[in-house]
Amino acid sequence: MDSDGTQDARGTHASPVPRPAGPPEVPAMPPRPPRAPAMPPLPDGSAFLTWLRAPRPDAAPGVWRFGHRPRPAEEPEEIPTRQLLSGALIAFLVGWLVWSLLQNGYLGNWWWVPFDLIVPDAWRGGDSDLGETGTFIVYQGYELLVALGIMVGAARLGRWGEVWRRFVTPRFRRPEAQETRTTPEDDPAQWNELRTAGAADAAERLAAEARSGLMRDVDHARILRAWQGVRTGRHSLATFSGAVLKDGAAACLHPSGERDLPARLARHDLVTGQVRLGTTVDDARNPYAYRGTGLALGPDLLGTSLVAVGPAGSGKTGTVVRPLAESLCLHALAGRAAVVVVGAAGAGLGPADAYDVVVRIGNQESEYDLDLYGGTTDPDEAAAVLAEALVGDLADPHPGSDSRRSTTVLAQLLGPFRAVHGRFPSVPELRQLLDGAPGPFAALRQGLQEAGQESLLRELDARERQMGQPGDVGGVLGDRVALLDRPAFAGFFDTSGQSRPFTLKALDHPVRVRIDLPQRGHADASKMLARLVLAQFTASVAVREDRSLFACLLLDDATGVVTPEAVRGIQRLRSGNAGVVLTLRTLDDVARPLRGPLLGATGCRMALSGLTPWDGQDFAEVWGKEWTEARDVTDRQIIAETPAGKAVHMLRRVITGKAPTARAVTVRQVERERWSASELAHAVPAGHAVLSLTDVTGEHAPPLLVDLRG
Repeated sequence: MDSDGTQDARGTHASPVPRPAGPPEVPAMPPRPPRAPAMPPLPDGSAFLTWLRAPRPDAAPGVWRFGHRPRPAEEPEEIPTRQLLSGALIAFLVGWLVWSLLQNGYLGNWWWVPFDLIVPDAWRGGDSDLGETGTFIVYQGYELLVALGIMVGAARLGRWGEVWRRFVTPRFRRPEAQETRTTPEDDPAQWNELRTAGAADAAERLAAEARSGLMRDVDHARILRAWQGVRTGRHSLATFSGAVLKDGAAACLHPSGERDLPARLARHDLVTGQVRLGTTVDDARNPYAYRGTGLALGPDLLGTSLVAVGPAGSGKTGTVVRPLAESLCLHALAGRAAVVVVGAAGAGLGPADAYDVVVRIGNQESEYDLDLYGGTTDPDEAAAVLAEALVGDLADPHPGSDSRRSTTVLAQLLGPFRAVHGRFPSVPELRQLLDGAPGPFAALRQGLQEAGQESLLRELDARERQMGQPGDVGGVLGDRVALLDRPAFAGFFDTSGQSRPFTLKALDHPVRVRIDLPQRGHADASKMLARLVLAQFTASVAVREDRSLFACLLLDDATGVVTPEAVRGIQRLRSGNAGVVLTLRTLDDVARPLRGPLLGATGCRMALSGLTPWDGQDFAEVWGKEWTEARDVTDRQIIAETPAGKAVHMLRRVITGKAPTARAVTVRQVERERWSASELAHAVPAGHAVLSLTDVTGEHAPPLLVDLRG
């Protein structure tokens, strides 16, 4: 669609929000002058080229791929360190003893038999053809071969190779980013795909910008996104090449004119689209392939949606929402995503300069307003979204229920009002209609009669008959609308075209939006507005024209937001290349019948430290059980009775550090919970979380214990 998302109810434009880069030759609007870059140009491009050329092997979902070293799927059998070093030392001493005994003749001269059989008689003795020096070399060479043979045998018995690999090799291993080996054919800094397509001049310009330090990671991602538009036929090759030759790394800018964020707190890799959240703990409960690896999320995982549960202070905002918001804002600058971040004012969701639109509801200094009706002109669609926001939490929480009665009541009023006034009612006007004020009803009836709107007159008559009847939801809707008809919100939700309303119809473009909710003193209104944004988001992404753009809603504190309709909407997001991130202090903030459907609708589930056992039980159920080997080991100490036996036992104690025992091992297959409710409540350290992942292709990772501070 060609809307910038700032149309009022009549379709007129307020001052538009920044629109995404369209075809490179036609900017969507005059870009704002860029501020000083957050990251100054480097004196050379070595740092950028090192980052660009770093290895990023394919890995399991959630693995930080930048510089990743794949590990085996199963943990190899590893000898304990003390036993390995003791065995290596003893093997060396044994080899030295054998060589010393051979040299001093304690074992006889039998080891010279091969020498006597192979070496000619003429080479022996001082008067041989080789002379004294040659004879010495022959004899010494044979002794060296024997010594090498003894050394090889001692090395194999003492596992010297394992000692070398475990303790010596890591000390000489170079940093991961410096192990890159590229050839001109596979060097991403050469832009060979452009050269193959006939844009050699553009490729050379970009390569020169990269070498000179003028290109950033956002520039690289943004130009790749524009090149994808050329490959899909949305832009012409000539237009793309002209923009690159003219502006270099600054080509195809985001409409804001910015090439980076004011600051970054998390580690990002825009080649893979990942943001690093922490490190998977080297714990026996984690699969071996994940232990010690970085844990990262990207659009491929957020496309299945994420729910994070943890008490206040567990790190939901600082270690989960803030890094994800930062990552998606970078993706938006690269033209690859649209992001809406919703939270309480002052929640620490990033500076205002990191966003294109900041809506501060309840703050009279806010530059933008929020469209109560989501930018739609269809009364039925507006009624459905508004009903979800107003009374969605009052509906029967059973997943099969809905709020059709509330939707019908609102539609009976919105349709006639729009037919008469050409817009939807403001908050005070809607409250009067729901309360059944005689004046507004009479004026609305007269307008419909003059316009000849008989069908809408019947709708209005039906509403009048229902008012005051038992079970009528109009009064409940009026009470909920009254929460928004407060002096603090007097300048908001305007429908007369006097404000700058933002609508979620703008998600067709790579826009960055932050919505601050007035939770202090208006908690119920904030929950209602959060439901409104979620309902508008799920409705808008379903009808987007360009679904190659990833859309994501980050809702910090989703208390009172999860409703039956919200769960159904989340289930539909994956097919629209969209996702949501919801945080909760506890699952008790969700109605009991909706907890299972919510955890089932989201592909990524996170349980942070401090979880209650009751919440842990819900996670344990959704993560299920697994078959594992249970080993029952019985050790019986062996008592030596002879001096020789005692000496052998003492030697074994020195090598292994344990008393000699006879061990009986019984192995059986048992089924147990991946993480029990008790473990989730008491065994997750502070600053950690247990996280399961599913990507948009269906590949999944089991629950992982993650250090969010690593």
